[in-house]
Amino acid sequence: MEPTCAEVTVGSRTGRTVLAAAILGSSLALLDSTVVNVALHRIGDDLDASLGELQWVSNGYLLSLASLTLLGGSLGDRFGRRRIFMTGVLGFALTSLACGLAPTAALLILARVAQGVAAALLVPGSLAMIQGSFARSDRSRAIGTWSGLGGVSTAIGPFLGGWLVQSVSWRWVFLINLPVAVLTLVVARRVPETSDPSAVRRFDVGGAVLGALGLGSITYALIGWTTQPALAVPALGVGLVAGLAFGVHERRTPAPMLPPSLFASRQFSAANAMTLLTYAALGGVLFFLVLQLQTVAGYDPLEAGLATLPITVVMLLLAGRGGALAGRIGPRLPMTVGPVLCAVGALLLSGVDADVRYWTGVALPLTVFGLGLASLVAPLTATVLAAVPDHHAGVASGVNNAVARAGSLLAVAALPLVVGLAGADYRRPDAFDAGYRSAMLCCAGLLLAGGVLSWLLIRNPVKAPSGPSR
Repeated sequence: MEPTCAEVTVGSRTGRTVLAAAILGSSLALLDSTVVNVALHRIGDDLDASLGELQWVSNGYLLSLASLTLLGGSLGDRFGRRRIFMTGVLGFALTSLACGLAPTAALLILARVAQGVAAALLVPGSLAMIQGSFARSDRSRAIGTWSGLGGVSTAIGPFLGGWLVQSVSWRWVFLINLPVAVLTLVVARRVPETSDPSAVRRFDVGGAVLGALGLGSITYALIGWTTQPALAVPALGVGLVAGLAFGVHERRTPAPMLPPSLFASRQFSAANAMTLLTYAALGGVLFFLVLQLQTVAGYDPLEAGLATLPITVVMLLLAGRGGALAGRIGPRLPMTVGPVLCAVGALLLSGVDADVRYWTGVALPLTVFGLGLASLVAPLTATVLAAVPDHHAGVASGVNNAVARAGSLLAVAALPLVVGLAGADYRRPDAFDAGYRSAMLCCAGLLLAGGVLSWLLIRNPVKAPSGPSR
């Protein structure tokens, strides 16, 4: 007899089905967040887009994903995690089709925003299905498998995107999602449904609107600061006011999509703060590196994608073991060492220039960076979920995913401004090269701060005392 929900093991048929659906679904969203980076240069040439528009092609997706992931997690807890997950997968397929057919940069940006809305339903649902289905003793292993293969999807994005852009068209970086979405829906039909029976069946519409308005306005201000200062300044003010109003609203509403009580746990708060720093740096590194390789080093899209393979290989081989190691020794050390290794990789990547040698200048730094990711991804996820009660799995997953996407969103919006890049600078090797170096140093600083934060605030769980010996 197959085990029931909350008793599923990794080796059971049900366990394999849950993992397959969760990995396929999250891979859609994670892959799309990186595969597009390699295509940005060609998209800019084909649609005559500015650097600001290219930032919005990336950030439009991240904006709606970060703003609505919390709501997506809450909806899964209340109405069924598999149901909301499958709705998100279907929406992701339809919006991917719209992206692939977009004739202008403006329509592509709109389609990317809609694609992020669909991702906000499926991303938290993928992890919440694991948390709600697997027995507690198997969750770390299941999460390690999920995060490892999901991390491979993130890392393989530049390679797949480069091949599609070089061999077919940039439009296929979106159209390739359709067959994967169909397969995900077929597998997900056999996943057992889980939910939180105590969840209040209400929608926190006010919270969702204020969150989206805050992030969207701040992002608009950062991207348009140099080109549209007359609009950027008031947009920044609107964003800050909306952010404050969001905090007040969540404390007062009877059914908040972001329950303030979650942050009573220092472990939960610290893990999410570390997530913000780490994923901001990760988003910045991936955004700038693939453009640097094409604009300055002269790589074509396929070569730029292939160049990132070391991260893929390291994540594939070691991410699952990183989760198992953290289960034995606790998350504090892996969540400290991981960001520091990533910071070393980012510092080494700052040397990528027109004369870079691949194996020493690109492959070695990316291998170091990949070792850091493999060390921190699984324990970070497990720490966030272990810090809250099981019935808040969807919300906790949503918070962590929202924080990760917000970090990447703000980094991609802010770093070009900080390092002095705008307009068509991504087509000018001299201008982009100088900005790239500064951006890598900023990313390394964020990663080091994440490692220090983990060492100071993350604590290993206290092990239950063993019984008396006989």
